[in-house]
Amino acid sequence: MTEEVLISAEGGILTVTINRPEAKNAMNYAAAKAISDAMDRLDAEDDLRVAILTGAGGTFCSGMDLKGFLKGERPSVEGRGFGGLSQWTPKKPVIAAVDGYALAGGMELALSCDLIVANSGAKFGIPEAKRGLAAAAGGLIKLPRQIPPRIAMELALTGDFIDAKRAYELGFVNRVVEGPAMAGAIELAARVAANGPLALVASKAIVRDSHSWSDEEMWSKQDAYIAPVFVSADAREGALAFAEKRPPNWQGK
Repeated sequence: MTEEVLISAEGGILTVTINRPEAKNAMNYAAAKAISDAMDRLDAEDDLRVAILTGAGGTFCSGMDLKGFLKGERPSVEGRGFGGLSQWTPKKPVIAAVDGYALAGGMELALSCDLIVANSGAKFGIPEAKRGLAAAAGGLIKLPRQIPPRIAMELALTGDFIDAKRAYELGFVNRVVEGPAMAGAIELAARVAANGPLALVASKAIVRDSHSWSDEEMWSKQDAYIAPVFVSADAREGALAFAEKRPPNWQGK
């Protein structure tokens, strides 16, 4: 039996590949649970610094598996949402590597990642309204926080697609590459993985959480995340490595 999700790890990078190419990587429960479990592994293993989420066969994810939906199956994990990722995030960074289509839940899955690398031919969209549905896996909530709200409104109400170039112009995509998105994602992931692991976790948390902080509380809240980083062994190692002109030897503590 074919595995719904393929997992591999190398050089501090955990690669998570949705492996349902015959269904354009439409999400079912088994795949969602496997992604959720992979993200637990990302956080649990100290030698892993960053994850890449991608799809096999030239498509990222075409959304919910409608055949499963008609049978009463939901492609969500309790407390974690669609694809095991839309309602929470692991402590460590996650990069989406998008080839082909990232539509409906597939776009919402990409939205849930911290960074996005897309092939130049990739297409994004939340076309649920065309089917009498709504983008309930975060598209209507997260998209207006990541691109101009009026553009998000247009995409939600028309269901139209945008290409990778337009997504990059809107700031939704970090990088557009001509070849497979994985090549660009691995290069970006390696740049992330080279940095201090405690600093990565704290920086991700602040960028993710600070949108809800008031002006009065933002500095004290930031301090709660950053204070342990500044007194860590890694902080001393980073300064020492810089002074000695050598790569740092991170310990994650």
